[in-house]
Amino acid sequence: MDQQEFLRRIAPITVGALSTNCYVVRDSDKCIVVDPGAHGDKIAGAIAGEGLTCTIIVCTHGHHDHVGGVAALKRATGATYMISEGDAERATRAIELSSHVFDVNSPDIANAPEADVRLREGDVVSLGDITLRVIEAPGHTEGGIVLVEDDANVAFVGDTVFEGSVGRTDLVGGDAATLKKTIARLKEELAPECVLLTGHGNPTTMGRELMVNPFFL
Repeated sequence: MDQQEFLRRIAPITVGALSTNCYVVRDSDKCIVVDPGAHGDKIAGAIAGEGLTCTIIVCTHGHHDHVGGVAALKRATGATYMISEGDAERATRAIELSSHVFDVNSPDIANAPEADVRLREGDVVSLGDITLRVIEAPGHTEGGIVLVEDDANVAFVGDTVFEGSVGRTDLVGGDAATLKKTIARLKEELAPECVLLTGHGNPTTMGRELMVNPFFL
């Protein structure tokens, strides 16, 4: 499918105290939910209200603000939960690992359950004619991933890239040198016209970031 058609299938939902971008990706009457960071029950209700069935939950990394709604959403929908091999265990301890930096005392977030599927480089998350290719993208966390719809030229980048910036590396598991290597790889693999759907803030494109993002220079 072309880029515009794929983007029309995506409904962003802003969740949690850190305003995380959760994405609902529709295929007919089913959907994939990317990064349900909080309010899993509300996400489930919104999906049901649109007549959709959530069959896959996939997270770009294991921080609490990206996995905090997984448990509730999975309970409500029975969806298959996927995260990288590198961040699967982190996600089950996400609250504890964030508690020294963030206020995580909220009924709307919880640790993620054990993953149903642990993703690795080159794996594919698919639903109908949607195919999301896994690129391992460590640096923000040890096991961060980017999910690329190659036909549509759209990538879910989590907190690896932001508009004009990149994800922080001062949290547990972050590493600036590793993130720099990940950015270098994305510059090679993703076309300038690729739309980047970020974990926080506005979407952007590779072309824009190549021109203005100091971490891409």
